[in-house]
Amino acid sequence: QKEKLLDEFNIDLRVVAIAGSSKMMLSTGDIGINLDTWEDEYANNAEPIDMDAFANHLRNNSDGIPNSVVVDCTASDEVSDFYVKWLQTGIHIVTPNKKVNSGPLSRYNKVRRLQRESYTHYLCEGTVGAGLPIITTLRGLVETGDRIQKVEGIFSGTLSYIFNTWTTDMKFSDVVKQARDNGYTEPDPREDLNGTDVARKVVTLAREAGMMIELDDVPIESLVPEPLRDPSISVDDFMAKLPDYDDEMAAKLAEAEAAGEKLRFVGVADVSNGKASVALGKYPAGHPFTTLQGSDNIIEFQTSRYTQGGSLIVRGPGAGAEVTAAGVFADLLKLTQYLGAPS
Repeated sequence: QKEKLLDEFNIDLRVVAIAGSSKMMLSTGDIGINLDTWEDEYANNAEPIDMDAFANHLRNNSDGIPNSVVVDCTASDEVSDFYVKWLQTGIHIVTPNKKVNSGPLSRYNKVRRLQRESYTHYLCEGTVGAGLPIITTLRGLVETGDRIQKVEGIFSGTLSYIFNTWTTDMKFSDVVKQARDNGYTEPDPREDLNGTDVARKVVTLAREAGMMIELDDVPIESLVPEPLRDPSISVDDFMAKLPDYDDEMAAKLAEAEAAGEKLRFVGVADVSNGKASVALGKYPAGHPFTTLQGSDNIIEFQTSRYTQGGSLIVRGPGAGAEVTAAGVFADLLKLTQYLGAPS
């Protein structure tokens, strides 16, 4: 891929630094780090992490390469705090990290202001829907003068899988265990079930649509039973005790089924009314949200142009390493176009 980009599009990408949570590796030559051997080199030769030295190496290692970019694939608030400094010094950012877009509004506004007022770029398509064109679609609507009324969707691949799989002859705890065993959940499923990740995506899209809200402004219906929310409870104990609450969840499912409806865990940014929410909702059979399969995401845009009944819908795989990596790489290639590479 690297050779193809250089030969066909004159895009010369070089990895000159790699950092983890505790150590980093900086290139020593002008051709960058060898991506065929970097894992062994990182394991054996990496030095303690120093974020200032990391950024200085990017700025001072140009050698004819005029542009530097940090690709932040962490979920770290600490790394996000460097974004303003990096942008101010001319380093572009590509990231699926949700912490800036859904974190403190003051930090978010600084990043967006720098993005607008300078020649540095901040690209974050991977923060919502992995590789799906969610933010691109929303920005396109806003920038062409459409008025966003509501953005609503199933933003969690984990919760999509759970509610697409769960039927009245199954226990809720068994479906959660199945999702965990299949690798759909975080190591601690409470991180999926508590709805916070969905809320971060809702805040991201709400802000893109003009709602300057904080994460705390979004009411979240957690699917973690109250007595099991204590972080001192281990994951194993949580999984062992979750069946005690199956009857409560079964009652909700039975109520929905009796009305000919399906349960779906949905995030909403109601721009027209200035409200956002994350909750378990009931939708009639045939509604687009009830037709998903597996762990797919679906996002519905209701706007002045696309009204209910004729709304704009984006759906597809919204979780997983491969599609997220594709989304991040697509942003990286978009950056090269902004910087003058052939389209």
